[in-house]
Amino acid sequence: MKIAEMFYSIQGEGKLTGVPSFFIRISGCNLRCRWCDTPYSSWDPTGENMTVSEILNHAAKQPSRHVVITGGEPMMHGQLPELVAGLKNLGRHITIETAGTLWQDVPMNLASISPKLSNSTPTDNPTWSPIHDQRRLNRDVLETFARSNLIGERQWKFVICKPGDMQEVDALLASLSEAVPINPADVILMPEGVTAEAIQARGSWLAEICRERGFRFGMRLHILLYGNTRGT
Repeated sequence: MKIAEMFYSIQGEGKLTGVPSFFIRISGCNLRCRWCDTPYSSWDPTGENMTVSEILNHAAKQPSRHVVITGGEPMMHGQLPELVAGLKNLGRHITIETAGTLWQDVPMNLASISPKLSNSTPTDNPTWSPIHDQRRLNRDVLETFARSNLIGERQWKFVICKPGDMQEVDALLASLSEAVPINPADVILMPEGVTAEAIQARGSWLAEICRERGFRFGMRLHILLYGNTRGT
């Protein structure tokens, strides 16, 4: 399994914002988001090949009970079930960050599902644009995430660039809710941006949208604390 980085930091997104957590970032992704802030695990996947045992040895030495498996896209890696089982044996609380396009039968305390809107499509890349656009939403997999009893809690995170993006968010949530009710308190809207200035500019109007709909507002605390740097 190629690991882009492992680090101990503060969770910057979602329901567990502010919680000290150990992050395992697996390299490799089936998407190529235009605004991806971790290109070293997606556009240009890099890292060190490690065994699951080596990863677990690192995790066992960390002071935090919370572990976040992120990427890239963790669900595309065949060794994920072995890694999750090992972390469970260590008594860890496991969050898996995923775009929700792929599924594996693995237990998790928190599924952090981030369906990609059309604002993610790399329209200036003729090779990846059609591939990404075809893959970025998988209704059947999203329904599986919504239904699975292997999941303790869920959060549905959407990256928002402009107010018009909400049409896609509302349509997708309405469609999913026809099969499985989605609790508005589990929906998190995050302003796109890798600087405090960009996040705050979009946040000024996005917070009002959250207030109107009963959604959570995601501030991306790690960007505000550390900037757009690796290992944070």
